[in-house]
Amino acid sequence: MNAVAPDEFTQALIALNVARSAGVERIVYLSVIHSDIYVNVPHFAGKFGVERMIEQMDFKATILRPAYFIQNDLTIKDVITGYGVYPMPVGDKGLAMIDVRDIAEIAALELLRREQAAQPLPITRINLVGPDTLTGAAIAAIWTDVLDRQIDYGGGDTQAFEQNLRQFMPAWMAYDMRMMGERFLTEGMLPEGGDIERLTTLLGRPLRSYRNFASETAATA
Repeated sequence: MNAVAPDEFTQALIALNVARSAGVERIVYLSVIHSDIYVNVPHFAGKFGVERMIEQMDFKATILRPAYFIQNDLTIKDVITGYGVYPMPVGDKGLAMIDVRDIAEIAALELLRREQAAQPLPITRINLVGPDTLTGAAIAAIWTDVLDRQIDYGGGDTQAFEQNLRQFMPAWMAYDMRMMGERFLTEGMLPEGGDIERLTTLLGRPLRSYRNFASETAATA
């Protein structure tokens, strides 16, 4: 797992080279959903490059492709509660947001599955999605219900989104996030057929929902 950084791709390739030199055969890599579609988004393109290197270097790997992390919205909690606005550029195509606790559990299960296998298992990709595909308006409606007051969706202006992000992150990262937001608006972040059922079976329980996250967050505010 690499944090979003200017040299994320280089860091990952060094890690793969070191792993191969050490005789590591089994890998679980945290990529991102639609890494092959969001080709102009820097950290998506970097992760897709790492996926290709994993294949070219003949690692036996599980490539986890998570959608937008639900807990990303902890960073905008004060905007939601203080200004009555949900500001993320989600748009009306919808995002299949996933709870990071589900990501962690699935990653652990895959690490154990590969470690315990008698032989290295073939490469596989798993989309990590939540149970609901939500638009910006739908998310605002959830917050309206949870907080019992009107919350509006106001996240369609990606340029303003970038400018706001520049207040607390480097300019290159704010630009990266803007490019991601623009693809949210044009493509969305949608699950493929069978994704939700596959993850539910893997976990042995339902996936955590955005509404549960919003309720938990409101209760601790």
